[in-house]
Amino acid sequence: MREGVLAGGAPYFEFGTGSPLVVFRTVLPDSANPTGVARWAEVRSLKPLAARFTVLTVGRRPGLAPGVTMADLAAHHAEELRERFDRPVDVLGVSTAGCLALQFAADHPGLVRRLVVGAAGTRLGAAGRRVQREYADLLAAGRHRAAAMALAPTVAESRPGRALLAGLLALTSGRPADPDGMVAMLRAEDAFDIEDRLGEITAPTLMIAGSHDALYPLEFAERVADKTRRGDLKVYPGRRHHTVMSDRRFTKDVFEFLL
Repeated sequence: MREGVLAGGAPYFEFGTGSPLVVFRTVLPDSANPTGVARWAEVRSLKPLAARFTVLTVGRRPGLAPGVTMADLAAHHAEELRERFDRPVDVLGVSTAGCLALQFAADHPGLVRRLVVGAAGTRLGAAGRRVQREYADLLAAGRHRAAAMALAPTVAESRPGRALLAGLLALTSGRPADPDGMVAMLRAEDAFDIEDRLGEITAPTLMIAGSHDALYPLEFAERVADKTRRGDLKVYPGRRHHTVMSDRRFTKDVFEFLL
């Protein structure tokens, strides 16, 4: 395991063997590299990919300003990857980071060899936008426990399950180290809509979607697969937003697409 800071200040972990696979991090409570349980969870989720790739997982820069856009965040990563690599690389993003990966591929096509996007799409769905706006507003107001509770509808289906999960999230959520950065990135996702630029994504693109994703309905992933020049789609029946990457088929599908 190697870790450090890339040009511009973005933190990274690097581990594994093989050709590079750059993984954009989704929204986390801190702009720094995760520690403790969060670090363990990130490494565990990516370890299967590290068997065949040198995984470089990259976070957001510290001190994101209000009003930052997905294009701005993509430009940050473009600067960092141009500094580190002399050729196009494979890129993977899930959820918020999946939107960022799509923006990156549209804005900086020469930097992407192949693209994998999970649990994302052309834009947030109506229900997803409503939940995420509430989450961001509560974070911005300093109400981090209430913000965590607001995410329950995206994870549990039944009303009793949502109530139970909301209580659990309230008990276990800590105060974010960088709430302003989280809010800035969430607002960028809220404004994100790549529909009109899908034809500009020239890299072969694999979309991986859950059939029960409440944030990014399946139809928005289907549009990416249909309208990018070389798009493909894998659908995991029954999977919700937060369980797409944990599906046992995920690593196999990524390997088959990238290798």
